Amino acid sequence: MANGSNEQPPKQRLHLVHSHAYEGDIPGTVNVKAAEGDDTGYGQALFPVPAEDPNDPLQWSKSKKTAILVIICVYSFLGNSALLGVGPYITPWSEEFGVSQAEASTLISYPNLAYGLTSWLLVPLYLRFGRRPVMLGSMLAFIAGLAASSRATSFGGLQTARIVHCLGAGICEALPVQLVNDIFFLHERGLQLGYYTFALCLAALATLPAGYMLPTKYSWRLFFYVILAFAVVLFILAFIFVEETSYDRKISETTINEDQNSANSNQDKPEEHTIELAPVTTPLRKPFLTTLRPWGRIDHTAPFFTLLWRSLTYFFVPQVLWVITSFGIIIGLGGLSFNFVFPIKITGPPYNWPVSSSGIHAVGAVIGFLLAVPFTPTSDMLAAYLTRRNNGIREAEMRLGVVLPAMIIGPVALVVYGLTAQLNLHWIGYFFGSGLASWSGYFYYNFTLAYAVDSYNANTSEMLMAINVGKQLVSFGLGFKVLDWIMQNGYAAVIAAGFGGILLANNLFLVVFMIWGKRIRYFMSTSWVAKLHGRAPKVK
Repeated sequence: MANGSNEQPPKQRLHLVHSHAYEGDIPGTVNVKAAEGDDTGYGQALFPVPAEDPNDPLQWSKSKKTAILVIICVYSFLGNSALLGVGPYITPWSEEFGVSQAEASTLISYPNLAYGLTSWLLVPLYLRFGRRPVMLGSMLAFIAGLAASSRATSFGGLQTARIVHCLGAGICEALPVQLVNDIFFLHERGLQLGYYTFALCLAALATLPAGYMLPTKYSWRLFFYVILAFAVVLFILAFIFVEETSYDRKISETTINEDQNSANSNQDKPEEHTIELAPVTTPLRKPFLTTLRPWGRIDHTAPFFTLLWRSLTYFFVPQVLWVITSFGIIIGLGGLSFNFVFPIKITGPPYNWPVSSSGIHAVGAVIGFLLAVPFTPTSDMLAAYLTRRNNGIREAEMRLGVVLPAMIIGPVALVVYGLTAQLNLHWIGYFFGSGLASWSGYFYYNFTLAYAVDSYNANTSEMLMAINVGKQLVSFGLGFKVLDWIMQNGYAAVIAAGFGGILLANNLFLVVFMIWGKRIRYFMSTSWVAKLHGRAPKVK
């Protein structure tokens, strides 16, 4: 009988998880039919298959995994808060540094570009030298940039400091997904990525306290002081609890198989002498002090420069390109335009709110995210249900059905927001529009990314490099000079018609992948991209 994933055997020794699941020739198609003795989740065998080693991150305890997930989620929250939370400061910065509001907004758009592009360099580093040292180093850069931002006295100095702390925190665009991929099984990833997505989205709330810090003694500098304090505490926690998650299961399996073969060969020899054979045992768990080493597992086979250019070939993979456009459009058209527009509109006529309230629109966004969070497990549940109906064969597209309502609600949100700004409607329209956009965005942030990870599980790191570079370029291109576009053409034309139409066109590709996603995956598995990444199908 297969073992339930939450059941612990009545033994004192550590229980190691077992599974016979395997991925087929087409990436994203996995046979998870449980065999005798398999541990299971949702009644299905666990994938990836862990090694017979307690040091394999997939074998770690639930509390260990949760601690790592919480720390990296908080890091993502702080990094995004520092990036986007300064929206209420566009007008004060333009006055303090003597620049236009459009130029002051580049204190968000340029750091936003740096935030995404940095993972293109840091991901190859953590593949080569390990997740832990790169994460700790990025945190130190984040802390240094925040400290410099809090003391900046010129526009150029603040811009440079902002770019530095975003270069550090930019690893959060890839590392959380990588860690989820390292330590959680396939059937858990939708839920765990949902927690990361929520932390990412919750950063929209940062504009609220940021606005109320303006009348204080330290004005906008207080915002950086507060995040700096949290970042220092988080660095200490990460140093203690975030163990290196890079693990080569192929080497572990080879070692154990060699031990087994050696033992079997000795047993097969004629008994010329009496030989007492020690049983083949699994490795011991690393001592806690060993896990505190700041360096990780060095992989000398990871080709740093090859990864830089080879990752960009994922731009030719339709599923990856869809994630790029989904993230980039939602961030560039929705997130950045909301942060730029609301403080300007709400502090002028006919609303005339105080500048300290210019970040309060984040309440609508957070309510939208909170209403979406209860749906986080639904993609895993739907995929498990459809897998059972498919005789234990899981397809990557099986989780996508839960995104259908968000496909329409997102564009509607932009129409509501744009018309409210254009016609100076009641201020509740801003909150309603941003709330609907956030609710819809949560589904696309979470489940399109989970779909891409399911589809191309073997090369997650390189895929993440392409996704982060691509989405940041898209969001930068759409968000750059967005205020100039709006002032020239009007809120309704740019936000409601233009941005809403682009978002709707992107969202409709959901139907394309639900119907033809597997065929696309098969086609790509026979393409030059698959051969380049070593994923060509086996010849039978």
